[in-house]
Amino acid sequence: MSEKIAISIKNVSKTFKLPLERHGSLKSAFLSGLKSRKTYERQEVLKNISFDVKDGEFFGIVGRNGSGKSTLLKLMAGIYNTDKGTIEINGKLTPFIELGVGFNPELTGRENVFLNGALLGFDRKQMEAMYDEIVEFAELEKFMDQKLKNYSSGMQVRLAFSIAIRAKTNILLIDEVLAVGDANFQRKCFEIFKKLKREGNTIVFVSHDVGAVKEYCDRAILLDKGKIVAEGDTDNVMGEYLKLNRISADKELKKINDRSQKNIHGASDKGIKIEKVWVANKDNQDSLVFRPNETIIINVEATAHRAYKNPSIVLRCNNPSGPAVFSVNSHTKKIALDLKPSDKIRIKWEVENIFNDGIYHVSVIILEDEIVQDQVIETHRFDVEGWEYPYSIAHPEDKLEIKKV
Repeated sequence: MSEKIAISIKNVSKTFKLPLERHGSLKSAFLSGLKSRKTYERQEVLKNISFDVKDGEFFGIVGRNGSGKSTLLKLMAGIYNTDKGTIEINGKLTPFIELGVGFNPELTGRENVFLNGALLGFDRKQMEAMYDEIVEFAELEKFMDQKLKNYSSGMQVRLAFSIAIRAKTNILLIDEVLAVGDANFQRKCFEIFKKLKREGNTIVFVSHDVGAVKEYCDRAILLDKGKIVAEGDTDNVMGEYLKLNRISADKELKKINDRSQKNIHGASDKGIKIEKVWVANKDNQDSLVFRPNETIIINVEATAHRAYKNPSIVLRCNNPSGPAVFSVNSHTKKIALDLKPSDKIRIKWEVENIFNDGIYHVSVIILEDEIVQDQVIETHRFDVEGWEYPYSIAHPEDKLEIKKV
């Protein structure tokens, strides 16, 4: 990799003026006018940002929503002007930020190929020579004579990307524009990026995809609240990114679960009552965000208000969009338990975390002779993050323990 600098960012700041909410009545407008005439508020999106991208480097920019990633990329592309600081671009730059901006929805896909090519500086003869490759890469052979307004957003992005990669450039800016493409198309795009990198091009890549950043990027920066909070080796930067996500998700999920805990009500104080549900890590500390292969422990406390002869206790986890991805039943585990009035039980379910990334809901059901005695359905949640590549749900190792306390 060359030590030549392709992009140099020095002390860059950017502030936007956001309009304040309009008043619903003359009275409120008048009363507000007595206090202030201000019609907007200032939001500082980027704060004194500095870094360099080397010539031929695949450079990642990561951060949570609202951290300033897209604004930074648009400043680099010249879409926005900086308020402070300088941006120096040493080469011909092509932004993959708002693909298809030059498209006309009333024209066919074929006509838009030639229109977009002209905007990139190609003449008709050059576009005719590239046309078949563009269409084949976009996988739109059957749709090129349809008007663009009938294309899905994914089809439009595929066509725009297939045209844009033909541009004569040596610096590319990519802002997750490929998120709407399917897995096969995304794979083809990354093959193109690797080819461009081998040819010595510079690529700046904004993404939330931990695996993609770690696989393709040489270095990265992490933005949070408009500032660089980590820079350098991608493994270290992505580790800080996951830690930042964990802190944020932990706080949000704790609020949700605290509200859920208050809403737990037993079916009857004369039967059995689920009194508490919580999620913990292997050290038995409350935790709501888990990394790959960490142990997830789901705990339940319940009190019997009458005698029970071997009730069935069911616990299950599911994601919001589907059925249970994993469940356990005390009967299938051959755990026999007889309860007397006032007996308290503690249920501890240890599960190896091989779940895919996402938020999972916890449900607890207690039955006697297949009749529900009490249940808590999808009131508690935990988050799984950090898989570098998609994993399917398999049957993990687990351990169920039920005892009187």
